[in-house]
Amino acid sequence: MGIAESTPDELPSDAEEQLRSGEQQLELSGRRLRRLPSAVCALSRLQKLYVSGTGLRELPEEIEELRELRILALDFNKLERLPDGLCRLPRLTRLYLGSNRLLALPADFAQLQSLRCLWIEGNFLRRFPRPLLRLVALQSLQMGDNRLRALPAELPRMTGLRGLWLYGNRFEEFPPALLRMGRLHILDLDRNRLGGFPDLHPLRALRVFSYDHNPVTGPPRVADTVFLVGEGAVERMAERDEPTPRPLPRRPARAFEDEEEEDLLIGGAGSRALGHPGGNLRALEGPPGLGT
Repeated sequence: MGIAESTPDELPSDAEEQLRSGEQQLELSGRRLRRLPSAVCALSRLQKLYVSGTGLRELPEEIEELRELRILALDFNKLERLPDGLCRLPRLTRLYLGSNRLLALPADFAQLQSLRCLWIEGNFLRRFPRPLLRLVALQSLQMGDNRLRALPAELPRMTGLRGLWLYGNRFEEFPPALLRMGRLHILDLDRNRLGGFPDLHPLRALRVFSYDHNPVTGPPRVADTVFLVGEGAVERMAERDEPTPRPLPRRPARAFEDEEEEDLLIGGAGSRALGHPGGNLRALEGPPGLGT
């Protein structure tokens, strides 16, 4: 059975039934959509919109009409650029752009001042998007599997950042700016080209550090409170009477309305597994209600 395809400008037949529940949520994931139906942008009260794994190639500028939108999932599509209209969503707290074809972000992306969680893993970013430096409320930034080689010296401006995923990039040296991220709780540099590390004691808030699959011969120097994942971590943990390290969650929890910050960053029962596009996102979203 093929995936249902909607006409370009109309809502799918079950949309009215979805919206009738009163949750102001629309699930379009797994449908065949080259572009977002224009009728979606007329749903001015919509708060949650899931359009994952649809083959989407473009977004209309009219998406800015969704002024109440809090959650927008656009992962596993074919987007090569984002419209400026997406940057004018004043209440957006969570944005999922992973596994697209993005080379950059719009300059106006910095207007998303309510954004707390951004996933942009699995794209083609060669440089850290500078508009992100102005998102001081951002807590969780997923940038794994891109093509980054360096980080800007201004990275510490992102004072709200607590979780930073940079696995699967092209770092050959530990980015110096990271040593000034004193509020960072989770740092993932797995699968890069790092040959060594500086002393990481300046990262006073660090709780989890993953450095697996790098050409290093042992763990970095860190505080005893830091959970390590990588070469030599088992032995280091044994010295500290800690349990054997478990794999670091690749994706922070998708639903955090009623979760503590730590659950958001580390990932827990509410984490959404994205093994295939078009899965039942609603069932995995977690507890209802929006905290921001």
